[in-house]
Amino acid sequence: MSVEFKRDSLPREIGGPMDHNPDRISIWPGYFDLKSSRRSGRRVPKDSAVRKPDLEGLFMAARSVGLRKIKREEKISHPKRPHGQEGRLWVSRAGANDSIGSSSKEEIMQLIGCNWREMQNNTDQAEKDSAQRGPNKGDRSARAQRKSRSPQRTQKRKDR
Repeated sequence: MSVEFKRDSLPREIGGPMDHNPDRISIWPGYFDLKSSRRSGRRVPKDSAVRKPDLEGLFMAARSVGLRKIKREEKISHPKRPHGQEGRLWVSRAGANDSIGSSSKEEIMQLIGCNWREMQNNTDQAEKDSAQRGPNKGDRSARAQRKSRSPQRTQKRKDR
């Protein structure tokens, strides 16, 4: 007597690894890492990749693109990168199609990457400008100067 089991007839845990929702797209920050290669997990071109990607930056870039139906999961590791708990972003495919007119994962990732790169460049430029401009007029702690030994002062001391 042989008993055949169908794969679909086995009970599954709800919310477990077998749970699949075709309307959700998972986006990991590691997809946008400028230092990693395509082979090691980057999924966008270098001009859409960023330095040191994190979940918060990914979330802000997705919001600025126009995505509204987004869910963050923190401290989740990618299956190919189990050592780092980078987190992931769940994006609704239908929501993306309504808000930005694209439901393709690749297009969504490229839009997010370009926007994120632009945001990162703007913050870097603002930091560079503020450092060049110097401290504000009333900020005494930032304006305090540390006296460093100049080569002329050390020469005078040696001559004494």
